[in-house]
Amino acid sequence: MRCAWEELLKILPGWMQGDVDHLGRESLQELRLRQGYPPELICANKEATLRRPVSGEDLKRIVHVASAYSPWAASTIGQGYVTAPGGHRIGICGEVVASDAGMTGIRVVTSLCVRVARDLPGIAQGLDGVGGSVLIIGRPGSGKTTLLRDLIRLRSRKQSMAVVDEREELFPPGYDTGPRTDVLRGCPKVQGVDILLRTMGPGAIAVDEITAAADCEALLRACWCGVDLLATAHAGSREDLYHRPVYEPLLKSGVFKTLVILRSDKTWHMERMTR
Repeated sequence: MRCAWEELLKILPGWMQGDVDHLGRESLQELRLRQGYPPELICANKEATLRRPVSGEDLKRIVHVASAYSPWAASTIGQGYVTAPGGHRIGICGEVVASDAGMTGIRVVTSLCVRVARDLPGIAQGLDGVGGSVLIIGRPGSGKTTLLRDLIRLRSRKQSMAVVDEREELFPPGYDTGPRTDVLRGCPKVQGVDILLRTMGPGAIAVDEITAAADCEALLRACWCGVDLLATAHAGSREDLYHRPVYEPLLKSGVFKTLVILRSDKTWHMERMTR
């Protein structure tokens, strides 16, 4: 298992670092920080709460330090998150700045959810014989990104892979990408898929978290060019997936041949998809 743990500790206030390191180094999954309340650590097999309450200055510092490392990270704050060095994702809540186009930023931060990125090589071994396009689904925090990352590495032994890593969560610098993988970091999925099709000649394209109709349209353009797709989507079950209108064009196309469903305990099972 690999985790950019020291990078995570660096973004935290000094008073918090020692306890978080002691309690969560091996198993921390989420760190929840709410102004006026003590930090809450959610680990693989336990939960813990520190004694000192989190201040508004603590929250501002975390967002500032996390976003300063990346030229594109600050722009994602308007979408409610920022990706810290090492691929750790920080969800943000508070008082938003809005316009006619929607939310453009966050004026006052009142709570953060820090999701710890851990790399688990080998967890996709059960998919080593699966070819064609694969869709991975699961609820938030179920491990979709971790499984997709390892599947990309596995596939790269057999075919050229191209990855649109929009939030730098799939392959932060230093992560093993596999022998035949090209990664486009910090680029929106829609533009990134088209760029990779034109420039890299991939056998397969991988993206994390299909969330919008434009994402689906870009993937359909790729599949009609003869490229396999690896992707993840938010859905707790096959039934949930088919009830979400945004995914309807992809599902009707029959492009995905294999569906991988993650359970809450991060185990998974595989099903065939039919048109």
